[in-house]
Amino acid sequence: MAERQQDRQLDRLVDLLTKNATVVMSGTKLATQLGVSPSTLWEWIERLRSLGVEVRGLPGAGYQLKKVPDILTPQAVRRSLHRGQFGCQIYHFYETDSTMTEAERLAGKDAPHGTLVIAEEQTAGRGRFGRQWFSEPAVGIYFTLILRPRLAPSAASILTLLAGVALAEIIHEICQLPTDLRWPNDVLIREKKCAGILVEMTAEPERIAHILMGIGVNVNHPQMPKDLTAEATSLHQEAGRTFSRLEILSAVLKRLERYYLQCLEQGPAVIVHRFSEISSFARGKRVRITDGPRLLTGETAGLSPEGILLLRRDDGQTEMILGGQVRAE
Repeated sequence: MAERQQDRQLDRLVDLLTKNATVVMSGTKLATQLGVSPSTLWEWIERLRSLGVEVRGLPGAGYQLKKVPDILTPQAVRRSLHRGQFGCQIYHFYETDSTMTEAERLAGKDAPHGTLVIAEEQTAGRGRFGRQWFSEPAVGIYFTLILRPRLAPSAASILTLLAGVALAEIIHEICQLPTDLRWPNDVLIREKKCAGILVEMTAEPERIAHILMGIGVNVNHPQMPKDLTAEATSLHQEAGRTFSRLEILSAVLKRLERYYLQCLEQGPAVIVHRFSEISSFARGKRVRITDGPRLLTGETAGLSPEGILLLRRDDGQTEMILGGQVRAE
């Protein structure tokens, strides 16, 4: 709880510095406004500097931002959003184990539909199949949305494809990079993964209690760890320039909500169609699929109306793929 309180105070500090970016703010005044000692304020300034926030210290005068930071504070995110449901409540952490874990805790306390949990850094970010998502501080986008959709549990899998479509479109539009979708949850650039999606559902037989939609985007990572370089990349690596995380996050949230409402009103067809347009994996792709000890090979044959991948196996039979890891052969 004390760490969460400090996160909120750090957010206040960032916003105070941002609102007064043209002047030098007295350290004493800042400390008083935040209700902390000058030494604690100095520690917090150092914490922000470790995240890449450029704060200039002027002896005897105070502190001043050298440029507006790309920190995803609730205030900054709210200012960039329309008045939709996604982001109706925002929880921001400078460091947490996983936004999925935080969102799960909040969902259990009846957090409303559209609640957004963001982290600057995850120490145990969760990926599919129990893998860890690499979450370098302050260079990526790591968030989870709490959703309470009016869908039958059997129809919820379309939300993974929906998120992929929204991410691929925004990355292409903002970064001018070629994007591909690997069924069901990977966004690729030049055959390397730049973003991933993890959707977890809590439901009864006839009703969804809540869905957690976790998304990670490699944005300004200068390089990936050696064990990931063959499979993963970042927008910065591919485009050779730095991007605004806030711009990408707000655009993704708006596109997610637009497709979400469209899906509720019109059904999954619009998502299935758009996914099939973007994805080279949807049809005519030679793939191998591992699902536990089972290995399948064949050619993809499109998606079902519900978004399930169809595989024309090497023996000529067509099989519906409900899960597993899909890779190009």
